[in-house]
Amino acid sequence: MSTTLLSGNPALKHDETDSISTDEKGSPTVSVSDVKIPPLGAPVEETGSNPFTQIFKKKMKVELDAIATQPSVFDDPVSLEAYRPPPQYENTHRFDPLARWTWGEENSVVRKIDIRIMIWAAVMFFAMDMDRSNISQANSDNFLKDLGLTTNDFNLGNTLFRVSFLIAELPSQLISKRIGPDVWVPCQMVLWSAISLSQFWLSGRKSFLACRFLLGFMQGGFIPDIVLYLSYFYTKRELPIRMAYFWLSNYVADIVSAFLGAGILKMRGVGGRAGWRYLFLLEGCLTLLVGFASFYLMPAGPTQTRGWFNEREQVIMVNRVLRDDPTKSDMHNREGLSIKMIWESACDWRLWPIYALGLVHMMPVGPPQVYLTLSLRNLGFNTTETNLLTIPSVVIGAAMLLFTAYFSEKFQSRVAATMILQIWALPLLVAMYTFNAHTSQWVYFAVVTLVTGFPYVHPIQVAWASRNSYSVKTRTVSASIYNMCVQAGAVIYANIYRKDDAPLYKRGNRTLVAIASMNIVLYIGTHFFYKYLNHRRDKVWNSWAQEEREKYVENTTDVGNQRLDFRFAY
Repeated sequence: MSTTLLSGNPALKHDETDSISTDEKGSPTVSVSDVKIPPLGAPVEETGSNPFTQIFKKKMKVELDAIATQPSVFDDPVSLEAYRPPPQYENTHRFDPLARWTWGEENSVVRKIDIRIMIWAAVMFFAMDMDRSNISQANSDNFLKDLGLTTNDFNLGNTLFRVSFLIAELPSQLISKRIGPDVWVPCQMVLWSAISLSQFWLSGRKSFLACRFLLGFMQGGFIPDIVLYLSYFYTKRELPIRMAYFWLSNYVADIVSAFLGAGILKMRGVGGRAGWRYLFLLEGCLTLLVGFASFYLMPAGPTQTRGWFNEREQVIMVNRVLRDDPTKSDMHNREGLSIKMIWESACDWRLWPIYALGLVHMMPVGPPQVYLTLSLRNLGFNTTETNLLTIPSVVIGAAMLLFTAYFSEKFQSRVAATMILQIWALPLLVAMYTFNAHTSQWVYFAVVTLVTGFPYVHPIQVAWASRNSYSVKTRTVSASIYNMCVQAGAVIYANIYRKDDAPLYKRGNRTLVAIASMNIVLYIGTHFFYKYLNHRRDKVWNSWAQEEREKYVENTTDVGNQRLDFRFAY
């Protein structure tokens, strides 16, 4: 078999490249039978380094000069033409099916993406969480009493926030898809920051409810916008880990907010105003600055990064992502969705189990988390003590977030990794149900801290929905629908703890125990659902001769996860 030096790093030695048959003109003539390509979506064992698993492995032997290029549909002439990026795809000029690069080059590019793209995405999420969760710190400073609100009014405010957040999810995602997340996300941030800092002037129930609704409406869609944006830069194997890093900024925001709250709330009385007013004002101004900076620090895509990456790096960025998921070239990053596309994506029943999990997975731990500061105040802790006592649960939650992400990466099981939350919560909720008026405040604090320090599996499930969508249009809609389900679940659990059930919330905790038990069954059912779909497709695919598979790839009208050669993750 003759060989040819494939395009890529000119420094690569001849024997370090793949061997491919060529014709007299030097063009590749590989046949389908020569190339062993795994089914679409099947995991590919990478031999290079992984930035996350390095944390847990003492030593990793990596040959940096080895070829990093993974097998893909582009290795075969027939499937190459079936999946070749269309001219309107913004990165088509960097697509090269013969491109090859080393692990050293790819690791360098990924680190650069992490620094340039991922870190700022985390900073933006940090800013968002500061603005949506600082009401917890405000609660420790007699926020409800100052405005003449009851806990039911507080529940209503949280419900309006979640409902408006839910309503805005899909419209925001559609706007982002049409004008680009690099334009829409910074606009969102500026708008919600203005609303957040305006809470300085809250005067009562009506203004409180109005601000909660508007804040949720402006923030809705931010998370799926960022998930879709990050999918432009990362492979499906890398995205769950980056989502864990992304949500880790959530925990950092909670810790920072707790310390800021402990300090800023001491300003009560300055100018004759409550300390929580200054909390909203100062944190709103901080996120406003982040919003303006995002107009420059959030590039449109791999080949639209204002010169941050050179041509070679762009080739690696584009081709490694497309070799991992060729459907990411289906649409331009500023191409909108039609009503038909939206409807077809919403009707994709193969993703419904993940949507159902999004609806219910946070219900067992949501109410204790929402009421944490109020519960601590009811136990007799003062404002400063309450804010500082929320930190242990945040630290535990951050550690468990990393643990579940590692677990998912190590065992490649989304169901096992995400079901950990329910197994963690169930015995703790049973313990809370047994508490009575004579229970020590420190025992209550210890248990509620563990409950609210739950393993946060939402990042894994977001990446799971993205992974099983397997097309840009479905991914755009599925991210929104999934988050809408999460917000709908939050609307439900915001009303589980009621005023007439205070302060131990016996009825509410009994409900949470039942939901956690139900969720374990749902996760197990989801495992077998996707396992059955893959088994059914394997049975058909393996019964076909190679010529039949080639004909299917060349002529099929199936798209995305409907393809018989696609396999679902579970």
